[in-house]
Amino acid sequence: MKNQSRSQVEFVVLMAALMSIVALSIDAVLPALPEIGSFLNVGDTSDNPKVITFIFLGLGFGQLLFGPLSDSFGRKPIVYIGFIVFIIASVICVTTKSFEMMLFGRILQGIGLASPRTMCIAMVRDSYSGDYMAKILSFVVMIFILVPIIAPSLGQFLMQQYHWKSIFMFNLGFGVLVMLWFWLRQPETLKDKHRIKYRLAIFKTGTIAFFKIKPAVIYTILSGLITGSFMVYLSTSQRIFEQQYNMAEEFPLIFASIAVSVGLSTFLNSQLVVRFGMRRIVHTAMLSFVIIALVFVIMFSSGGNPSIEVLIGFFALQFLTIGFIFGNLRALAMEPMGHIAGIGSALNGFISTVMAVPIADYIGKFVTDSVTPLFIGFLVCGLISLALFYSITSRVSRLLKRA
Repeated sequence: MKNQSRSQVEFVVLMAALMSIVALSIDAVLPALPEIGSFLNVGDTSDNPKVITFIFLGLGFGQLLFGPLSDSFGRKPIVYIGFIVFIIASVICVTTKSFEMMLFGRILQGIGLASPRTMCIAMVRDSYSGDYMAKILSFVVMIFILVPIIAPSLGQFLMQQYHWKSIFMFNLGFGVLVMLWFWLRQPETLKDKHRIKYRLAIFKTGTIAFFKIKPAVIYTILSGLITGSFMVYLSTSQRIFEQQYNMAEEFPLIFASIAVSVGLSTFLNSQLVVRFGMRRIVHTAMLSFVIIALVFVIMFSSGGNPSIEVLIGFFALQFLTIGFIFGNLRALAMEPMGHIAGIGSALNGFISTVMAVPIADYIGKFVTDSVTPLFIGFLVCGLISLALFYSITSRVSRLLKRA
């Protein structure tokens, strides 16, 4: 029993470590955006956040590639292939003197990192199901959230002590250690009976199967809307706190304090989800997400910024609700896709990420001298998400009545 418990704990921490390589590659770079832009002679500083958003494009497309392949060849070999791509991409990012090549390297980094990110979700789905799967995912995300808390401070320290390039080298070294742990300790989770013989048609058949599962499609779209609104904050946070509030030195600590709220709600979700169920928690969290954004927009509709304390308070509340939404939406989408967990996880990640990037870029253009457009974006994305959630909830209720 103790061995089984220890094995489960190690599994959760290892899955979180795999996802943490992604978080480090994004959040640790945030404080270095001005330095990177200056080094690469970027003319318009508003282009600097593309170093963040372009990695998400790679993550989206990479998931679409690696997910279906893992259903045929297993989860572990695909993780190794993705990490090799990440190594090549990291070398490009460190050696380039061109902003365009940096963006290409970031897309390639995203493609490589899509493998551990997608395989983490698929391996959890291979091993667990239902509300308990949501609980395990919450534990994974809870540990994973610790990385955004420390990553900006780590990035700032490395940049000040050495160079912005050292951030990329540190991420690469951390990834190598995680890969060694994964290789030595993690068994293959995809059972032979669930393997799908590889053929090019697998992409077509898997995609058709995915789009026939209406709840999975709608929950995936919901993930895209919520991820998009969160990505706006991620790509503009450095600009908001350093330019609008003149708090460049304090930025890592502010970012960390807000990330704590996501970690707290993710922990609470892991304790509550089996008792109350995923759908009820998502519904309550989405309502709260919309109400918080609406209150901010009404209070600061003039366009003026609140005090830093008030802003951090609103961000903390907003992301407290997101912690309840993220893992549960992914689990709800994956629940009916056990037979196509690889391509299902891939399509879920691809669609939600490709949706999120243009949402973030569009809303981010308005976040120049005021934070209000960001909360308007939260409000609009939240309202659309609620409408879609009610549509799928009524569909499920009708099916239960027929049964």
